[in-house]
Amino acid sequence: MVFTRKAKAVLCPIAPDQIAAYFDRMKDLNATPKSPAKQTAAAIDDQALTKPNSATPDMVAAHRLRRPVYIGTINWVGLTMLYQREVQRFFKIATQTLAAPVITSVLFLMVFSVALGERANFVGDVDFVTFLVPGLVMMNVLQNAFANTSSSLVVSKVQGNIVDLLMPPLGPGELLFGLAAAGMTRGLCVGVVTAIALVLLGGGTWPPHPMIALGFLTLGAFALSFAGILAGIWANKFDELAAITNFVVQPLTFLSGTFYSVDRLPGPFDLIASLNPVFYTIDGFRYGMIGVADRSLMTGFYCLVTVNVVLAILCYNALRSGYRLKS
Repeated sequence: MVFTRKAKAVLCPIAPDQIAAYFDRMKDLNATPKSPAKQTAAAIDDQALTKPNSATPDMVAAHRLRRPVYIGTINWVGLTMLYQREVQRFFKIATQTLAAPVITSVLFLMVFSVALGERANFVGDVDFVTFLVPGLVMMNVLQNAFANTSSSLVVSKVQGNIVDLLMPPLGPGELLFGLAAAGMTRGLCVGVVTAIALVLLGGGTWPPHPMIALGFLTLGAFALSFAGILAGIWANKFDELAAITNFVVQPLTFLSGTFYSVDRLPGPFDLIASLNPVFYTIDGFRYGMIGVADRSLMTGFYCLVTVNVVLAILCYNALRSGYRLKS
């Protein structure tokens, strides 16, 4: 099978009937010697080509599509399959990927509720438990978005099936977007389930600015998905990935205003906390959930967009060069 790319203006995304014909053709190429029934079918197909007047429209269409599949500037079929594979991978172990983070957040909420309860207020009439819920939700989102992309690459390296990502006709941009979108999806699913569970336990109400909350959630999930891709590319075994998770990701998420307001930190620690991009993710999401923020939303938005662009460029260059993937 030969794959070629043509100009964007000529080709459109591959139609469903072309997809079916492509996989049908691949089955023919990998098939064992044909049985008499298959030989008869092949003879009928040859008749459709040599004697067009005796061929049915379906037979002619099938042969017309069984040609080299031309892939446009973007391989939409491959990109969709990669995204579906990554999403199905974490849905098959939903107890570990979706339920476990919710249990952890519920335990955090219960411990802090018993320890502090309504005795601590941060901003106006907002009690500590209400202040804590957005931080717990966003912490789960960021950690799971990072874990999805990084573990996917490291597991493929360890199991020796990284070739399944490198051999298909997928460019570095398609690999990058497919992996990052799946990581964002896992983070979003975990965030929604966690938010529902904590709200049902009395940890908050309907968010006053849901679109702002969703926007910062998406930006933060994409940023940690890109970071997870970089970590997965660099790490060749689980020990190296665990080191990045324990010494980089967890400190960034725990020390970013998840459990406290950075305005209460003494100098220069409040300035140091403001330099943490994860802080702006949690701060913007908290504003969308309860209407309280420590810093300007536009500052946080521009910071997160810049971080996403820089990380995406680094991931693209690493995937294009094959760094620690092809060797």
